[in-house]
Amino acid sequence: MTRVCVIGSGYWGPNLARNLDSLPGKPLYGVSDLREERLAYIKHIYPHVAVSQDYRTFLDDEAVNAAVIATPANSHFQLAREFLLRGKHTLVEKPLAMTAAQCRELIHIARQNDRVLMVGHTFEYSPAVARLKEMVQSGELGDIYYIYSSRLNLGQIRQDVNVLWNLAPHDISIILSLLQQEPVAASAKGYSFLQEEIEDVVFLSLDFPGGTGAHIHVSWLDPGKVRRMTVVGSKKMVVYDDTNSEAPLQIYDKGVTRNGIPRDAPAFESFGEFQLLLRAGDVHIPKIPATEPLRDECVHFIDCIANGARCRSDGLAGLRVVKVLEAAQHSLRHGSMAVAVPKEG
Repeated sequence: MTRVCVIGSGYWGPNLARNLDSLPGKPLYGVSDLREERLAYIKHIYPHVAVSQDYRTFLDDEAVNAAVIATPANSHFQLAREFLLRGKHTLVEKPLAMTAAQCRELIHIARQNDRVLMVGHTFEYSPAVARLKEMVQSGELGDIYYIYSSRLNLGQIRQDVNVLWNLAPHDISIILSLLQQEPVAASAKGYSFLQEEIEDVVFLSLDFPGGTGAHIHVSWLDPGKVRRMTVVGSKKMVVYDDTNSEAPLQIYDKGVTRNGIPRDAPAFESFGEFQLLLRAGDVHIPKIPATEPLRDECVHFIDCIANGARCRSDGLAGLRVVKVLEAAQHSLRHGSMAVAVPKEG
């Protein structure tokens, strides 16, 4: 039986606790947080769950065989390392760590101890993203020209990391999953309005092999909540809107085609001739199951522990995202220059 402790009960920890406690067998065993009032809140809702202000209570508890780390990002590496070394399967909220070197160390420890290491790329467990990935990978959209996304809100403003490290992991993980490849370079431009050297707004550009481009806009200083991604292909285009519960995916049968005209054909003689090659078809809204991605993520974590399956968002997936973040952070600090994203050996 899997018994899980949740370390951190701030913004996201209670959502993880809620989902874990709702699963068959109620794998939620304990919750740790430094604040007494947060633990009192957890104990009121889940009286059967152990609580402690010291995470080492669960580190030393032999009844606990898995941990979920939902603390500030700069503590992820140290806590995940301790739990993995004690032989606990570990799910770490995004980002996996603050450097690629730290990610590699966690992956190495997990392999040595034959433990599951998973990162909380929650949107990879969204049914809408899964459907979008099917369309991209099957070729239904044709060649992918570019992807652009916006993840905006007024708050939650962080002091430990900038908006790049706070919000962009979601969009980076989705894009890497859709394309099944890593970018070769990243460039980023950011602005710090509220706190010195902590960017509130970042524009990130990624260059992929074959010429595909991606652009990500993240901000916690925006009047409206936006979680939208557009994928533009040679055959079709798709808008994924996570805030639209009724139509999270809108598929546009639109594009520009040369109707079989060779690439080296002479230039068009008139604008009217060019217009004839623009294709505007129907808009299709597929039915997407209304399931909570975080619950599916928790189910997947427990299943990987029980059956030894490889996690969809494993340590390697976390490493790929952190490599992009590192390159983007370097770009932020060096005049938005393009920075190469290193390949794994």
